[in-house]
Amino acid sequence: MAKRYVAGVDEAGRGPLAGPVVVAAVILDPSRPIADLNDSKKLSEAKREALYPLILSQALAHCVIAVSVTEIDQLNIFQATMAGMSRAVAGLSPGAHEALVDGNQLPKDLPCPGRAIVGGDALEPAISAASILAKVTRDRMMVALEDMHPGYGFATHKGYPTPAHFEALKRLGPCIEHRRSFAPVKLLLDQGTLF
Repeated sequence: MAKRYVAGVDEAGRGPLAGPVVVAAVILDPSRPIADLNDSKKLSEAKREALYPLILSQALAHCVIAVSVTEIDQLNIFQATMAGMSRAVAGLSPGAHEALVDGNQLPKDLPCPGRAIVGGDALEPAISAASILAKVTRDRMMVALEDMHPGYGFATHKGYPTPAHFEALKRLGPCIEHRRSFAPVKLLLDQGTLF
């Protein structure tokens, strides 16, 4: 009987005011199970970092896509996330026969049949694995952005709308990595007090 490959798909970074949204797709190897997989938000940073190399080395296939701030502002965050999901699944080798997507929406142009699963990142190990790859990748990107754009605290809040981030935004104005289509950033720009 031919093997049937099922991919888990999840994203990290839909809510932040800055940085990319990162999407991952993972096909796990049933003969090499990975213990302790869970929704990345329910795992400590240390646990995510420990699972990350295991997923990369033991999965049958994985693909991680970062959708840029420019594309997020052009398409909107929902459409940018959907586009990233389709690209991540299309980038798998071997390809998936089915994609299990965390949430309640499916991209229209998935390269294979798909199922949306609400809370899937805690229910389906492949989605959990994708959740971890996306979260660790994005967190590392945000730490790197701290060096390029000091003063915003990206390494700490990862671009999420925290009081410290709002304070830095008001003090420094948006940088090139801020999502101009997001209301808090747009509001600051519209006030005309910042570039």
